[in-house]
Amino acid sequence: MDPVSQLASAGTFRALKEPLAFLRALELLFAIFAFSTCGGYSGGLRLSVDCANKTESDLSIDVAFAYPFRLHQVTFEVPTCEGKERQKVSLIGDSSSSAEFFVTVAVFAFLYSLAATVVYIFFQNKYRENNRGPLIDFIVTVVFSFLWLVGSSAWAKGLSDVKVATDPKEVLLLMSACKQPSNKCTAVHSPVMSSLNTSVVFGFLNFILWAGNIWFVFKETGWHSSSQRYLSDPMEKHSSSYNQGGYNQDSYGSSSGYNQQASLGPSSDEFGQQSAAPASFTNQM
Repeated sequence: MDPVSQLASAGTFRALKEPLAFLRALELLFAIFAFSTCGGYSGGLRLSVDCANKTESDLSIDVAFAYPFRLHQVTFEVPTCEGKERQKVSLIGDSSSSAEFFVTVAVFAFLYSLAATVVYIFFQNKYRENNRGPLIDFIVTVVFSFLWLVGSSAWAKGLSDVKVATDPKEVLLLMSACKQPSNKCTAVHSPVMSSLNTSVVFGFLNFILWAGNIWFVFKETGWHSSSQRYLSDPMEKHSSSYNQGGYNQDSYGSSSGYNQQASLGPSSDEFGQQSAAPASFTNQM
């Protein structure tokens, strides 16, 4: 039997059924989707310039762009419709900072999730041996939750700028030939942004996963156990004092009832005196 089968048969992968390891595995998977859909993107658009002089027309102008979306560095040439002279045009905008930050967060989140999942599965006893491992895990989880929120929000804004800058209608406005009514400029093909939209969705899903996992990691720390002890100690004290007071009250009630019953009944001395009186009266008769 191979080592993987032995570990599986021994129940090593049982940790994946627990919320802590299961959420880490989901974070690993979603991080892959996040940086692959954004970092692996390449797209483009196609324009057409139909000049009044047909010999100067260019009906297939391709403009390609890709990650990290330094659009101001994307240049292409278009006809001016004024002879053979051509105009060099560049796109507007630079969304590289938000895109690179988003991908960097996704890559590091993937690496940490992979390492944490391995620790949960194969080194769970050492992880829970002292409080250092859960505390580090808790702090890193909080930090990545914040980074996912910031990175996803920044990239959502950056993607909005990319869509505006690569809109064929906006690009046509940059061409001098398209400002002349005698020339006809049209957008042949618009860029496909579906994968970039998906990357933003996975970014916020990662934030939800990491933020939700904070509670499960917190339960592994000593802070959670100490707070549980702090809450249980006052309850135990209150319960013990209540039981002690009830016991004293019962004993007091039983003793008082006994004394009351003894006082209600006649004593033996009184009973003897009452019975002796008729006997002496008989003797006198």
